[in-house]
Formats: sequence, C-alpha cells, structure tokens
Amino acid sequence: MSKRRVRPDELDLWRQVTKNTERLDVRKVFQPKPAKPAQKPAVQPEPNPPQPLTRFEVGERSRKRDSQATLPPSIKDRLSTDPVQMDKKAFTRLKRGKLLPDARLDLHGMTLDQAHGALTGFILRAQSRGHRLVLIITGKGARHDPHDPAPRRRGVLKQQVPMWLRMAPLGQAVMQISEAHIRHGGTGAYYVYLRKNR
Repeated sequence: MSKRRVRPDELDLWRQVTKNTERLDVRKVFQPKPAKPAQKPAVQPEPNPPQPLTRFEVGERSRKRDSQATLPPSIKDRLSTDPVQMDKKAFTRLKRGKLLPDARLDLHGMTLDQAHGALTGFILRAQSRGHRLVLIITGKGARHDPHDPAPRRRGVLKQQVPMWLRMAPLGQAVMQISEAHIRHGGTGAYYVYLRKNR
C-alpha cells in the first residue's frame, strides 16, 4: 500500500482541530473507581412465598392435572351465576324445556363475522315482531383433544354468542340467556329471552 502525502490544506485543518484539544491521561481514564461501602437492604417478607415442589421420581406416573384450573370460568358457569331477570316460574319451565321458542337461528358452519351479523339481525327482528323466546344454535364445537398440550375451550361460536348478546346493540333487547334443554340442543344451543318491544 503506497503512502499518500498530506496536502497543506489538510495539515492546516488538523492543526486547527488539535489546537483546542488536551492530551488524554490514560491512567486516569482506566483507573477503577473506589467501591462504595455496600448498604444492607432492608429485609422485606415475600408477599407470596413459593410453594414447595412435590417429590417426583423417574418412572412414577404423573398426577392428573385439572385442565379447567388454568382456564377462566366456562360459559355455563357464568350463565348459571347470572341473576334471574325474567319471571321465576317461566324460567323454571324454560330450564325444563317446557317453553317452545318462537323462532330459531342456526349458526352452524358460519364464520365469526357471518354469525355476528346474522345474530344481530335475527335478535332485532325477533324483538320487533314481538317474540319473547328464541333459540340460538351454536353447536358444541370440535371434540377435545386429550393430547393437546394447551387446554382450549371448545366451540368459538359457543363462547362468543353470549358475549355478543350482552353487548350493544343486542344488550338492550336481551333479558335472559340460558343453555338450552337437551330436547332443544342442550349445550350446543342457547335460549334467549327478549324484552318486550317498546
């Protein structure tokens, strides 16, 4: 590699730069700072101490885990804790499958977008026609896979429909939601009791 000669204008520029600089003392830069005396932190008790691990030996069968423990409460559990807002006698007859729905909507095979639009239109039309009890069929969803590493809820529509029924614009029309009796679809369908149209 050949060395190039420095031009006079480059040399002038270098002198101007170095005129205002100071030489760096390497010993000061790389000298370690004296350590401050360590202060002992105040000991605070742990809010939730870790649980001791259970003893496990190779070859021992693992204990069956409750797959529901890691999931939020099911739709059935949430619906069963809702207060009864309709007539109690009518609600008892409804739960026994004695009341016949005025209309029904089957959401099988629909995507979430299709089902949401169909449900919204159906409920608002049913209320405007004076229907009080309608049946929404969602299906039970795919069967549970025991080898699935992650616990999953079955049936996307089964999970979404009760939430949609509580949100606007349907929330104002719906008085009560309940799982259907076995003769009307059981866990794959919902009874929806509507408010009177004003």
